[in-house]
Amino acid sequence: MKKANYLILTGGLVLAGCSQPTAPASTPTADSTKVTTAVIDPLPDWNDGATKQAILDFVKKTTTDSSSDFVPVADRIAVFDNDGTLWSEAPMPPQLAFALYDVKRRAAADPKLAKDPMVQAAVKGDMAKLAAGAHHDGLMKILAITHSGMPVDSFNTHVRDWMKTFQQPKGGTGLAGATYQPMLELLDFLRANQYKTFIVSGGGIDFMRVFSQELYGIPPDQVIGSSTASEFTMVNGKPVLNKTMKDFFNDDKEGKPAGIQMHIGQRPIFCGGNSDGDQAMLEYTTIDNPLPSFGLIVHHTDSLRETAYDTKAPVSGTLITAMAAAPQRGWVLVDMAKDWKTVFAGSKY
Repeated sequence: MKKANYLILTGGLVLAGCSQPTAPASTPTADSTKVTTAVIDPLPDWNDGATKQAILDFVKKTTTDSSSDFVPVADRIAVFDNDGTLWSEAPMPPQLAFALYDVKRRAAADPKLAKDPMVQAAVKGDMAKLAAGAHHDGLMKILAITHSGMPVDSFNTHVRDWMKTFQQPKGGTGLAGATYQPMLELLDFLRANQYKTFIVSGGGIDFMRVFSQELYGIPPDQVIGSSTASEFTMVNGKPVLNKTMKDFFNDDKEGKPAGIQMHIGQRPIFCGGNSDGDQAMLEYTTIDNPLPSFGLIVHHTDSLRETAYDTKAPVSGTLITAMAAAPQRGWVLVDMAKDWKTVFAGSKY
């Protein structure tokens, strides 16, 4: 598997070595020694072109002291959506796959729970029934069953157990096999240039914090997501945090800028997303920002190596209004089929 956290030096340049060609014996010269440098591409799985160059140029101008667009390190904040941006959300978001996996595990151990009609629909994979209704009541019930009413530590253990079983149909084994290799390189490249990288996703904050460090090199405290309240209790003299469904915060659409303010307290200058759910975050990052800013949208155009979609998404994540606004806003569209040499980490694709 390709490793995301490979060594990249600032600006992508590294002295590969000094070669001293031997001059002809008959004509020795003092100035015949030449120093050669090799350029290490910081984004090796991005095809050369306007998209890749735009990223390189932005990072260079914001990190070069003499540049008029230089940005102090403290202000180098980069935010990324997760589903469809850092990893695949097709044929379904991994968190939904976890919920279906976990409710089956619970139903097998709890006959009373197994009789619930929505649990039965989940066990059968009847997504139409789960998604029915204006508020997707069946799906919300499955999420409540699998994401609340337990200690945080127990939830984390269930997620880790599930991670070992996950398989993206066209990717590699485990969650790493569902991640986009080019985006892992982008995260590393930004951090090598002293950017602080955050996840800002509609996915569950506790769910993503289990694997964010391992998968993306992003520590749990730099993960922002949808959340509910936890309740503290002492059990047999030991502190326990229990997950509840109280005080739900939806970190999607207009909730994303609110979540950024709540958790970070300053505007980003680099934003990556893939859907209309990220449009508010892109606007917050790039419109009237006193600092230079960059908006990036991953466009799912590759039906062979992943899944092609925009106006019609497999489960969620339509890209309609954000794509229409991109030319006016100067947001860069990443054409997955054309701009990426590789899609999934640890896969032939």
